[in-house]
Amino acid sequence: MNKIRAVIVDDEPLALNVLRAKLNDLEQVEIIGEGKNGRQAIELIVDLNPDLVFLDIQMPGLNGFDVVKNLQSELVPLIVFTTAYEQYALDAFDVHAVDYILKPIDAERIQRAVERAQERMAASEQTDNKPPIIGAIDTISRKENALQLDEDLNQHSANNNLERKIVIKERDEITVLKQTDIEWVDAAGDYVCLHAEGETHIKRITLKELLEELDDSVFKRVHRSTIVNLNFIEKVIPHTKGEFFLELQGGVERIKVSRNYKESIRSFLSEK
Repeated sequence: MNKIRAVIVDDEPLALNVLRAKLNDLEQVEIIGEGKNGRQAIELIVDLNPDLVFLDIQMPGLNGFDVVKNLQSELVPLIVFTTAYEQYALDAFDVHAVDYILKPIDAERIQRAVERAQERMAASEQTDNKPPIIGAIDTISRKENALQLDEDLNQHSANNNLERKIVIKERDEITVLKQTDIEWVDAAGDYVCLHAEGETHIKRITLKELLEELDDSVFKRVHRSTIVNLNFIEKVIPHTKGEFFLELQGGVERIKVSRNYKESIRSFLSEK
């Protein structure tokens, strides 16, 4: 049986050392990369395409949740969070079938996480790993602050296409995003992740519903669950089998374009 190709990410050197040592004791796992922060985690996942990632949640800058939110659904591997979160947050992981290891890191828990990963990989089903994680993040956010916001305002503003804005209810705040500021959008089940000005906002809405709100002259679908604002495309990088990556402004984000959706931006690319 092929080994599970794993990446480990933690900003604490001691935790990283412990995790590495315990995984090295498991013959079914091969560590192919290590990272110390969220940005490195994203780069490792995009470049190495691992089967499994052990990802610390509480890291400065981009935390573990931010890492998942900033990845296209098609690129999200199996994720096992390592965390010191309180039990109320861990309940959210269980509800959404997301695995986790509670710090201090325990060998038995690592073994269980690896066995679960093997079971999912053996199922030979191409599943989307992002929706359950986004669901857990949303559940945690709601538990952290149960303040109810004005649904009528949210719905009214979201449907006001003339304003070209998207309204997002996040914890105890309402965020109003200008569509011109949205760089790309990634769907995760009944949620979408909107990336704008260095931040990622989660909104409970389907991609189909969101497409009805977005300006279709600049927002184009480039993958089954990904939309890109054409105004932010800075570079096109060839990939395999007729696919390619789009590098957005600043060179931070790389978005994979599938062959099925290449035609949707061909006219835009031909003008460049």
